[in-house]
Amino acid sequence: MAFNIQFDEDQLAIQKMLRKFVENEIIPVRAYYDETEEYPWPVVKKMRDLGLNCIIAPEKYNSFYYDAVTCGIIAEELCRGCCGIALCVLDNCLPAKPVIFAGTEEQKDWWFTRCCQENKIASFAMTEPGAGSDVANITTTARKDGDYYIINGTKCFISNANVCSQFLVLANVDRSKGHRGLTFFIVDRDTEGITVGKHEKKMGIRCNDTAEVVFDNVRVHKKWLLGQEGQGFLLSMKTFEVSRPLTGAVSVGLAQGAYEVARDYAKERATFGKPIASHQAIQFMLADMAMKIEAARLLCQKACWMADQGNPNPMQASFAKLFSSDMCVDVTSKAVQILGGFGYSREFPVEKMMRDAKVMQIFEGTSEIQRMIIAGELLR
Repeated sequence: MAFNIQFDEDQLAIQKMLRKFVENEIIPVRAYYDETEEYPWPVVKKMRDLGLNCIIAPEKYNSFYYDAVTCGIIAEELCRGCCGIALCVLDNCLPAKPVIFAGTEEQKDWWFTRCCQENKIASFAMTEPGAGSDVANITTTARKDGDYYIINGTKCFISNANVCSQFLVLANVDRSKGHRGLTFFIVDRDTEGITVGKHEKKMGIRCNDTAEVVFDNVRVHKKWLLGQEGQGFLLSMKTFEVSRPLTGAVSVGLAQGAYEVARDYAKERATFGKPIASHQAIQFMLADMAMKIEAARLLCQKACWMADQGNPNPMQASFAKLFSSDMCVDVTSKAVQILGGFGYSREFPVEKMMRDAKVMQIFEGTSEIQRMIIAGELLR
């Protein structure tokens, strides 16, 4: 399917503004937050001031509307500086999408007023110890009790869990129905019975909060059921169709940042009496890196453009997410190789970028799951 993208003046202005913001506000502190694993509240507050707390929010709540292509621009530019810091606000998008798709006006007003006007953080509580890519195997239950549902279960690897004010929780109202019993619930963080565990010690994106969440007889009024009982699985798949290209843009931004560090280093570092950039071996690596980044960027832009045309496509979304994440791991590894011993040192950013990159092949559907989706679409 042919597509046509030409950034308008507003998109170019956003790109320019974010590039300057990243240079001034993110790059100088990314090593600190990676080392300390602190949640980067000062930077998060500055991103909020730019209106980035929930970039997919309807215009009614955000005073402006970003289409999917523009959201991809924002994700790429922020992650060029630091993926961990950027995800602190970008993670608000995932739980917001099902609310946009299926929320009542009351639910949307509650959710987006808090995210956009009050700058609250949101969290998507789906993954469980025994159910990651296998969403249908979720064991968290929601038992009907009069006008309430009683939620019980344990979620793991939940982004923003310790800092959020609201959860979107996927639970099963009837486990005998399998995935047809899955249902989303909007849950206030202050509801009695919610316990959030310690911050996970991760390989990468270290300052991005990740923790276990336990729901112990959490009572949620029926008005906070999202959509209808049993719609959770379909809403999840519909959400991933539009969120995966954005995740791909995250990978593109991270890879772009690593490439730029490697390129600039290669121009300055001299061996055998000349810059290493003049050696064909380094030139070929840089050429491959640039080519793969551009190819990934175009796949992401096409998937975003299709979503903007009202035609989101699961195969295109998986193309974008899969290729971009695999590319990101490859490019960051090559960046470390170009810097050599310095690349392996924490004094330079590429070792951090290489660690950050690995999760791109894991969250929002592993690379193996993306291949299964693509094959299923091809053989349908």
